Amino acid sequence: NNIPLHQSPFLHLRAGTAKGRGIFASRKIPSGTVIDTSPVLVLDPKENAAYIEKTVLYHYTYNWPLPDRLSQKMLKTQAVVLGLGSMFNHSTRRQNIGWTRDLENEVIIYRALRDIDQGEELCISYGSRLTFVDAD
Repeated sequence: NNIPLHQSPFLHLRAGTAKGRGIFASRKIPSGTVIDTSPVLVLDPKENAAYIEKTVLYHYTYNWPLPDRLSQKMLKTQAVVLGLGSMFNHSTRRQNIGWTRDLENEVIIYRALRDIDQGEELCISYGSRLTFVDAD
């Protein structure tokens, strides 16, 4: 099964910002543009609870629903993003990137929610359960 991967060529990683490292636009990016398709490593729920939740890596994971073939229920686990997705900082007020999970292909697709100006940081929302003080 071939899964197309995509990464916008108009991005750069900047260190030393108020939020640490972040992804910035090197030119204007139109609304709806696919920014990145990031593969994920889906974690075993038991290993996640026993090990990953106790490490700094846990803060870079995404919630991931996992179908349990035996019970026909959805389990909850985490996924480690292997692309740029782990580098997007959080913003509730200036979120300009949205993301969707592709559970079947184990990827996350990031798209521009609005036009993004050159030099602007690309930010997603981490949701309401933050493990840090929201800078917004």
